[in-house]
Amino acid sequence: MGSAAPAAGSLRARYLVYFQYRGTDFNGVVAVRGAQRAVGAVGVQNFLEEAAERLNPVVPIKFTISSRTDAGVHALSNAAHMDVQRRADQLPLSPEVMTKALNTHLKHPAIRVLQTFRVPGDFHARHAATSRTYLYRLATGCPTYNQLSVFERDRCWALRAECLDVAAMQEAAQHLIGTHDFSAFQSAGSPTTRTVRTLRVVSIVPEPAGPFLLPQESRRLRFWNMEFESQSFLYRQVRRMTAVLVAVGLGALTPAQVKAILESRDPMGWSQTCMAPAQGLFLKSVLYGSLAEWNPASTQEENQGFQGQGSHRSNQRLEARA
Repeated sequence: MGSAAPAAGSLRARYLVYFQYRGTDFNGVVAVRGAQRAVGAVGVQNFLEEAAERLNPVVPIKFTISSRTDAGVHALSNAAHMDVQRRADQLPLSPEVMTKALNTHLKHPAIRVLQTFRVPGDFHARHAATSRTYLYRLATGCPTYNQLSVFERDRCWALRAECLDVAAMQEAAQHLIGTHDFSAFQSAGSPTTRTVRTLRVVSIVPEPAGPFLLPQESRRLRFWNMEFESQSFLYRQVRRMTAVLVAVGLGALTPAQVKAILESRDPMGWSQTCMAPAQGLFLKSVLYGSLAEWNPASTQEENQGFQGQGSHRSNQRLEARA
């Protein structure tokens, strides 16, 4: 999004806004306009922009979202930039005041602004991101959905299997790490033509039993966290990679077959028939190397309880960094 000239007699300030949301109630993060909005569909962006309008700007405020997420997908920390134009006799709001004001005017309890920064006028939240990390939560030992705690529903993929072959999943993940053409893991119909991405990190770690499980349930249910880090991802790439790695964990695929799927570059191949559900996916962090930014991911375990403490110390972590 370009920087249009400020309206006559006004001053413009650009802000980077970090925000989080529980995606269950939304049609994705991006704003829903026109006829779709009229029938009740709504995006997280709709609520953010409505809150920003309560600041009485000279021109309407539009958010430019860093990372798009689908309906049902959550975000521990997403980011966006916005331009706020105020009258020439009004100073720009400080980042602290902006954060408080947006939270005050937000009308949905499943959205929260985490922190706001002033950024240069040519800063772009999507193009300037140097790292994006996604977290996917799995639960094993759940034969039926009603055996999953109500506090965990819509926040994980509940699998009937009692266990996963994590060693095989780690072996398969090694084939995905690095710079590859990920066409085979992109949803069909995506307009993106540049399909080479560098996957820097894949990790598969057990999640300690949280406070939402009863003692008898903790003996049956087990939770796993999968994390993927890259500068950017293709449309639904993470959910398709997750589905393939879970298939390996369940014995439906071998690590060698994952390598073959990747090398096929076939967007209509095996991975198109299998995609992990949206509700288990969380955008964990968006980072900007050019800024001395606050790192929201460092405080999310304290703020949320979506993942267990100390999992990064597990000896079952698999990492490779570019």
